Amino acid sequence: MSSTSSAVYEINYHLVWCTRYRKQVLNDELKQFLDDQLRTIADSKEWNVIELEVMPEHIHMFISAPPFIAPTDIIKILKGVSAKRMFEKFPDLRKREFWGNKLWSPSYYIGTAGQVSAETIKQYIDGMKNRKSVRNSSTG
Repeated sequence: MSSTSSAVYEINYHLVWCTRYRKQVLNDELKQFLDDQLRTIADSKEWNVIELEVMPEHIHMFISAPPFIAPTDIIKILKGVSAKRMFEKFPDLRKREFWGNKLWSPSYYIGTAGQVSAETIKQYIDGMKNRKSVRNSSTG
């Protein structure tokens, strides 16, 4: 569980994004650099990287972030900053494999996960609703 001055939260996102044209360009050297950069970006934003896997043509990231940042902003920051740094470090990548400055496909996947299942939350809410009904009928 994490907290800010005004919130306690446990919001975890599973993020997946691919290289442009699903080109398998993320070799060992690029994988290591990209892994380091994604962790650095997350640390600078005070996001917690739970798990990270860099594959030859896509990234899987499990990350926790506070509730005041939109998941779409998280992915935009990670993709944008990492692409900029990759092209700076490996300028041949831009010329060789990709047209222009587009390392990543515009598409991505975001899923949420936490410690509590959706069924547990439903049962809790139903239980609260039932308690309120019982209280209201006994005071009637």
